[in-house]
Amino acid sequence: MAADLSQIVKAYDVRGVVPDQWDERLAELFGAAFVQVTGADAVVVGHDMRPSSPGLSGAFARGATARGADVTLIGLCSTDQLYFASGRLGLPGAMFTASHNPAQYNGIKMCRAGAAPVGQDTGLADIRDLVAAWSADGAPAPAARPGTVTERDTLADYAAHLLSLVDLSAMRPLKVVVDAGNGMGGHTVPTVFGALPVTLVPMYFELDGTFPNHEANPLDPANLVDLQARVLAEGADLGLAFDGDADRCFVVDERGEGVSPSAITALVASRELAKHPGGTVIHNLITSWSVPEVVREQGGTPVRTRVGHSFIKEEMARTGAVFGGEHSAHYYFRDFWNADTGMLAALHVLAALGSQAGPLSRLVARYDRYAASGEINSQVADQASRVAAVRAAFATRDGVGTDELDGLTVAADDWWFNLRASNTEPLLRLNVEARDEALMAKIRDEVLALVRA
Repeated sequence: MAADLSQIVKAYDVRGVVPDQWDERLAELFGAAFVQVTGADAVVVGHDMRPSSPGLSGAFARGATARGADVTLIGLCSTDQLYFASGRLGLPGAMFTASHNPAQYNGIKMCRAGAAPVGQDTGLADIRDLVAAWSADGAPAPAARPGTVTERDTLADYAAHLLSLVDLSAMRPLKVVVDAGNGMGGHTVPTVFGALPVTLVPMYFELDGTFPNHEANPLDPANLVDLQARVLAEGADLGLAFDGDADRCFVVDERGEGVSPSAITALVASRELAKHPGGTVIHNLITSWSVPEVVREQGGTPVRTRVGHSFIKEEMARTGAVFGGEHSAHYYFRDFWNADTGMLAALHVLAALGSQAGPLSRLVARYDRYAASGEINSQVADQASRVAAVRAAFATRDGVGTDELDGLTVAADDWWFNLRASNTEPLLRLNVEARDEALMAKIRDEVLALVRA
């Protein structure tokens, strides 16, 4: 009988509970299917610190070599380190991680050579169908000549590449608290920061995929509390928090206040445009109005896109954009194969802060211009009818425009909101921004009353 893969093959990756939803037997089939769909004669494979990751990645490698592909194992790595290896070696890649999900989960993020994304429309659906067929009929026939397995350490080369992309020569000494959440930041940060004029205060750097201190999900404010307290206790210049696979980075200022990813997007965009005058910058449709404003002020061209890394990367490739940012603290760089790397964004923040005398809060204030609600989730039985009710309530108002690029966006001169349905849960996600806090709260409450009616 074929495996039911509908629960674990998502829009952009494979993710599920191990061993209940998937195991090493399926991982081996994914390895074989990945080679067949990409046509690769060699692949690179890495994994995070979860207890199940070494076994799953090893099984994937067996499946790939059985189909005749040579496998380079880079072992423990962050997701952006795997993207680096894919880009530098020119190989399709597979990263075993479930990012910020709880310990019992694991997954695979796959890419083609040069870190090009593999999603539902770019090969993942074909991989899923092959795995389903093979799990029903037995493993595919092995290649006439099996591939080889070699091991390679890419950490030093990864760090050197990132450091080559940011001018840190004028940086003053900084005290930086880093919360790795027992994730892969504990592996990458010491090497990347090692040569910088930084006093590093490490938190939860021990690699532990059971996450004994807090979830490795800095998007949840509860998981930033320890970092915020430590920044204040240490009198540090800033704090950085990485998620489980260390591809996202969140920033806390010297007051212990979180810096919005939109402000970081605008800051990094201004720096990338200084290097690449007139360049294009991608931002998803729920980043702050400040992002396209700053891009235009710096002589660049902002391009608005849907939420999700595959849309960002497609637009980066289509437009030749120098940089892209999302509200979820994913930051994409042309100089990094259009892939996302929180570490490179962190280096830009260090360089910007370290090249002037003021505190981080003053530096980012110029990029944080509006009052935002953050993402608010509401559980609803019928997503479509609630969105329709909101659309109808705002449709007749003067000076209000709507679009449906991704969910429903409604905008006026001094506020906007976006209401999107979750792809995986019975949730509607609301983001609101306005000129001031009172107006933001008014619009937020009005929309939530309609959503939750």
